[in-house]
Amino acid sequence: MITEERYSFILEQLNESGIVKANELMVSLNCSESTIRRDLAQLEKSGALVRIHGGAKKNYQLDKEMSYNEKTIKNIQGKNSIGKYAASLIINNDVIYMDAGTTTMAMISNIKADYITVVTNGILHASLLADKNINTIQLGGKVKNTTKAIIGATSIEELKNYRFTKAFLGINGIDVSYGCTTPDPEEAALKKLAHEHSAVTYVLADESKWDKVSFAKVCRLEEVKIITDSPLKNLKYYQEKTTILEA
Repeated sequence: MITEERYSFILEQLNESGIVKANELMVSLNCSESTIRRDLAQLEKSGALVRIHGGAKKNYQLDKEMSYNEKTIKNIQGKNSIGKYAASLIINNDVIYMDAGTTTMAMISNIKADYITVVTNGILHASLLADKNINTIQLGGKVKNTTKAIIGATSIEELKNYRFTKAFLGINGIDVSYGCTTPDPEEAALKKLAHEHSAVTYVLADESKWDKVSFAKVCRLEEVKIITDSPLKNLKYYQEKTTILEA
């Protein structure tokens, strides 16, 4: 097996489990310990992994959260496709939670269902929903200026009173091992509660969110369904843990 093929195999194993063992790689790749050591050293140098005793682990880098304005100009076509698909899942009389974020916002213009109620922590979302004469409940609390989201203890207490047929969440990172994550613990707490109070939760994720890890965990992959526009190379590893709906 040539070097590039070994690299590809090692990285695939890392994406699947987050960690690889040198002795198992020797057997799978039918090569010597010195070859595996060199491969791991080179992949560590490239930033793909971190060597540990007896093997290596995936090199996770926590992404900095972008502002709302930065998000609005990123992957517009993908977000629109995801938003349209997500909106098609809403049926008459649904009571839904719509998370703040640019991808969930793309749902609003595509909503066709009647007699629905939407609870949201998105300031701009609430305004657009009201423009469509949709019964809307805006959570109260602290305004996060960078994302135009309502967060904090007040919003958590209000959300405890509601139950939903469906929840639609934006997310910053999706990873096979770490699940769904976001940079802000307060936003993570709100997303987690909305998910726990919903009969089914859909996570909306464009191509920039996959194989990423942020600071605060929201939920495990097994707990949600993911709507995406991204044809992932390692999609099979995610499909083993969650339902993926391609927009």
